[in-house]
Amino acid sequence: MTSTKNDGLQALGFRFGLNGPHAARTMMLTDLRQLLAHTERDATRADYARAVVEENALGKPTRKARQLALRHLVTLYGLNPANPIFRALRRLWPLDEGAQPLLALAVALARDPLLRVTMPFILARSVGTPMPREAVESFLASACPDRFSASSLKSFAQNVAGTWTSAGFLQGHSRKTRSQVHARPEAVALLLFLGYLEGRTGQRLFSSEWTNLINGSPDELEALANSASHRGLLVFMNAGGVKEVRFPGYLTPEEERIRQEVSHVV
Repeated sequence: MTSTKNDGLQALGFRFGLNGPHAARTMMLTDLRQLLAHTERDATRADYARAVVEENALGKPTRKARQLALRHLVTLYGLNPANPIFRALRRLWPLDEGAQPLLALAVALARDPLLRVTMPFILARSVGTPMPREAVESFLASACPDRFSASSLKSFAQNVAGTWTSAGFLQGHSRKTRSQVHARPEAVALLLFLGYLEGRTGQRLFSSEWTNLINGSPDELEALANSASHRGLLVFMNAGGVKEVRFPGYLTPEEERIRQEVSHVV
């Protein structure tokens, strides 16, 4: 059943498997910002490729470096308007620069299985807890036994720590500690949407692994969802404790059909 569900989720923009860009890169937040600032919201996949490779929008020194950057960005974010997750990212991205780090992290988690492995480890640490690179390496070695050499494990741990730092979950340079993330309504809209794509509805949307990224109370999460609704990012209704969340215009009829199929797979 899991394979069938994953097939549906892949059609909706998620990625699964063993490999991901974090074996070589962070989530490339600066590059993503430059690329989305350089291109129009309705840009095609070919437009993104042209911007990176031909126009050198990211300022890379060689054509090979441009092509490699494009490959990693495509894997991390899709860069394709046919991808529902990337479409949602592109829709929400320009609305609040402060929301962009968490928006990028959410999509990177949905699309990079290597980064996703580290999510429970990071979220289990309380604010202020030291997060030395060696602790990340130890976790990765146990989570992915016999997968990485000592040198690649160190690189992977550095890349992962770099991404969680860029997203605001870690702070510090050589000595990192767990920090508090302050979510914006735009980011909450995307986190709820990712849960919705997985087949969740109603109250279950507020208790997914995606909303766990926000270390806030249920009341705080509901307030952010309400703010997102007032801004037209989604529709949120709460009557007598019964919650309903809808995402008008986010999915095509075919994508909604796939989402409903996913919701029925255990």
